[in-house]
Amino acid sequence: MKKIFLLLALFLLSVGHAQDKMITKTGKITFEASVPAFEEVKGKNEGVTCVLNPKTGEIASLALMKGFRFKLALMEEHFNENYINSDTYPKATFKGKIENFDATALTTTAKDYTIKGKLELHGKTNEVTSIAKIRKTEGGIEIMTNFSVNSEDYAIAIPAVVKSKVSNKVKVKAEFIVK
Repeated sequence: MKKIFLLLALFLLSVGHAQDKMITKTGKITFEASVPAFEEVKGKNEGVTCVLNPKTGEIASLALMKGFRFKLALMEEHFNENYINSDTYPKATFKGKIENFDATALTTTAKDYTIKGKLELHGKTNEVTSIAKIRKTEGGIEIMTNFSVNSEDYAIAIPAVVKSKVSNKVKVKAEFIVK
């Protein structure tokens, strides 16, 4: 556990000086790999760190895999032990940039921005592009995005016995309010 906190601290320090950054440690990531007519396969993590440089549009986030919660404890156990291997791959990270980002132009009405970057998960790194709705709020800057990833792209094997019950295409929703 000390290693995870040390990695998190190094990650946050590597992003830059605090006065130029906006941050949250209570971001939310929800993923769903459900298939119609079967039990919902959905996990939610409400302790995700996100750092935004409002001057450059650089954005980074870190989610601890053991922070995802499921309706059923057995699903959580299978997720950590059989799919994600959380002891070996304890975190997922994203580092990227919001294209044409101008924090001074933000209003309370959400505007669409393209985010491009690299998602590292389960020891594999892939390019990800998504459209994010970004707006100014009383609490800071709100960033909301949805995108999909394929479990095969991250070497996450779905056992044959449940292959028909779990989608290979995983829908991901991320919500952050950085301050």
